[in-house]
Amino acid sequence: MRAGHILAIVASIAAAWSSIAKSDDSSVALRVMSFNIRYGTADDGDNHWDKRREFLAETIQKFDPDLLGTQETLGFQKEFLARKLDGYTVVGVGRDDGREQGEMAALFFRTSRFVQLESGHFWLSETPDVPGSKNWDASITRMATWVKLRDESSPDASPLYFFNTHFDHIGRESRYQSARLLRKKIGELPGSPRVVVTGDFNEGESSRAYQALFDVDSSVGPPLLRDTYRLVHPTRRVDEATFNGFNATRIEGERIDWIGCTRHFRVTEAVIDRTVRNGRVPSDHYSVTAILEPDADQ
Repeated sequence: MRAGHILAIVASIAAAWSSIAKSDDSSVALRVMSFNIRYGTADDGDNHWDKRREFLAETIQKFDPDLLGTQETLGFQKEFLARKLDGYTVVGVGRDDGREQGEMAALFFRTSRFVQLESGHFWLSETPDVPGSKNWDASITRMATWVKLRDESSPDASPLYFFNTHFDHIGRESRYQSARLLRKKIGELPGSPRVVVTGDFNEGESSRAYQALFDVDSSVGPPLLRDTYRLVHPTRRVDEATFNGFNATRIEGERIDWIGCTRHFRVTEAVIDRTVRNGRVPSDHYSVTAILEPDADQ
């Protein structure tokens, strides 16, 4: 056999293995979305839930997340999305009573990919196990919901913990203490867990809450999470607003909706989704998304 033929065969085999590797990488990539969907009983006129719910569901479907964290989700909104988002499992309880009353930090995960091992909720207060509790300067009750998942696409990987939350919109001390509590909860997980966090944090990057979650805080310990958006876009810009107030042209302002992850992941994409249709947006927040891949060095 001629050398040229041998080289051609080797090149063909290498290309095939490369294609397989890329396919394998894409199959384990984790698509994450965080979306404040605006509570459905708000008097929003032309932006009322009934007039935008299909648009919102289609926006989620277009990104096709593996993990979806929603905020301001009332029970009937959770049920609507559970019907529209075929193939997802939803976990969420009302913040007022731990059952159905009040907004939820409802989270969704792709049923065909993940097996739920555990789930739970805690309140952003000094008594986190007490439903409906609030402290510090919080104006209303706030909470977090979490699940522990086995990823069937990576059966040898450690379990994945997915947290979703919504910090208070008034109390600055509450937001800081909530960030410390969330970080403490993550730090108490056994082993070296893979963690993804989504939420509306009602704060920008200069806040103590952001620093408590992502930076060094001697009172809590070393940083465990990384800001997915800032990893991909290291330079801060004025057009990073994630709250739009139903104004499709509003892009300047603070980035208050975040997706965080541990060092087990490499962030390949992070986006503020500015989907607009006929001059309207699906919610008063833009959704934020990230695509994570396993980091072989971790």
